[in-house]
Amino acid sequence: MNGGAIIAKILAKRGVRFLFTLSGGHISPIFVEAKRAGIRVVDVRHEANAVFAADAVARLSGAPGVAAVTAGPGLTNTITAVKNAQLAQSPVIVLGGATATILKGRGALQDIDQMALMKPHVKWAAAARRLKDFVPLLEEAFTACRSGVPGPVFIECPLDLLYDEQIVRQWMVGGDKPPKNLRERMLHWYLGRHLDKIFSGPGDITIRDDQSVVRPPSPSHSQLNRVAEMLRQSQQPLFIIGSQAVAQPERASNVAQAVEAIGAPVYLSGMARGLLGKDHRLQMRHKRREALREADLALLAGVPCDFRLDYGRQIRGGTTLISVNRSRHDLYLNRKPSLAIEADPGDFLIELGKLSQDGDARTGWLATLEARDDEREREIDLRAGEETDGINPLKLFRELDGMLGANSVLVADGGDFVATASYTLNPRGPLAWLDPGPFGTLGIGGGFALGAKLVRPDAEVWIIWGDGSSAYSLAEFDTFTRHRIPVIGLIGNDACWSQIAREQIAILHDDTAAMLAFSDYDIAARGFGGDGVRIDRIEELIPAIAKAREVTAEGRPFLINAIIGKSDFRKGSLAM
Repeated sequence: MNGGAIIAKILAKRGVRFLFTLSGGHISPIFVEAKRAGIRVVDVRHEANAVFAADAVARLSGAPGVAAVTAGPGLTNTITAVKNAQLAQSPVIVLGGATATILKGRGALQDIDQMALMKPHVKWAAAARRLKDFVPLLEEAFTACRSGVPGPVFIECPLDLLYDEQIVRQWMVGGDKPPKNLRERMLHWYLGRHLDKIFSGPGDITIRDDQSVVRPPSPSHSQLNRVAEMLRQSQQPLFIIGSQAVAQPERASNVAQAVEAIGAPVYLSGMARGLLGKDHRLQMRHKRREALREADLALLAGVPCDFRLDYGRQIRGGTTLISVNRSRHDLYLNRKPSLAIEADPGDFLIELGKLSQDGDARTGWLATLEARDDEREREIDLRAGEETDGINPLKLFRELDGMLGANSVLVADGGDFVATASYTLNPRGPLAWLDPGPFGTLGIGGGFALGAKLVRPDAEVWIIWGDGSSAYSLAEFDTFTRHRIPVIGLIGNDACWSQIAREQIAILHDDTAAMLAFSDYDIAARGFGGDGVRIDRIEELIPAIAKAREVTAEGRPFLINAIIGKSDFRKGSLAM
């Protein structure tokens, strides 16, 4: 059994359904053997999108997503996506090809120090040195990427360990022709000895059927009881729930039920957006800063005090701050909580929901937040009615929100256009919104949509794209077409990097590097085998969506290139 077959067999036994890759001679046996093992192999047009797709699979399924990329530039192309997975705490396994073991450091094609490159961006990294290393390394990879704080891991897979031993010996030593001289005899002896070593012990390779169960840290009964008592004494509690709360996707509905049972108003962020559905009475969407300043108790479930909470300064000094997080570092980041609980936030909320809570006693507080939310919604409606030089983006999203189905999944990839969407689009349920996470990475759209549609084939998957960010993965329309993965892309095309340009021009009085063109992205989508349409007026949106649904029902992707107007709706949004 060659190394590619060993890897494929382990992946199959661990329940891996998809392998994302890009063609490369260093790793061909991995994806060829994966196909033979019944794993669906999806080849993309850029290695970063292989990792982004694996990331989306991990987020939506809870199982590790797996990508295999070739050596050297194939691996370096993944760094942004790997770092994004690390900061988003996604369990991803990256298999990287490498030059033959005996040629490391000798100037072989695409041979670089890959371990030094990857180690800062993953939880765990290791390199196979012998054929039998693959079994323990992959077993460790599946455990490491899910334990504690989830994250990506990396295994370096040398070329000579992936192919059949007979083929490798032929490459290295040659045929039956005897060596001509002492130098050749010494070389043959050295190479033979090395090959004997790396292929030694084939009888020791045993692939177990049992799968390791990785349980996240759990809260203690005393911690739960203490929080329950704090909540009983609170008149104005506020929960901020982030992605970690749904890191176990199979328990998302239980988390939602628990939040409803607790009865405290909540703000949802990251993958937790949509946790309570479209219009839940406890879910607030606007004026979070003001609410935090008024709350007498703030509970952060999987949310650190980073730039998104102004490094903790949005929370009053006298507020009882409870932080629940898998990461001890994030528990204390920038602000020491009144109570720090190192546990899975989803499990914590589920257990807290079992304790008696009296949400009805805080109806006045809830009504205050609801009134503030309603006022903001009315302001957005007024702004949506304003005339712009293209389609008003707020109006566009108001219309789209009314047409989204219950099974829709939204992939958010962009700056200004996507941030505007976050104010106006309502995810229909748990795990129906995917954004990059705290790294703020542009370019996740194609890969995330690919992974999302594979995990949820019956869902209507939308990529909400800024025109700038779309170019990072627009070529994946070729992947969507070849593999019959029908997603819908919506590009907000204002020929500008608007989130940057708005502040840059105001402060620096120069638009250098901030302007784009009104490119025909819809034509590009058709060129890749999909379909698309350009719309210049809001009245064209409804027929465009109808056409998109008709085309995707046939198994082809569709792109709506919406020409939008300039807006100062998000003026002053530059983050530090």
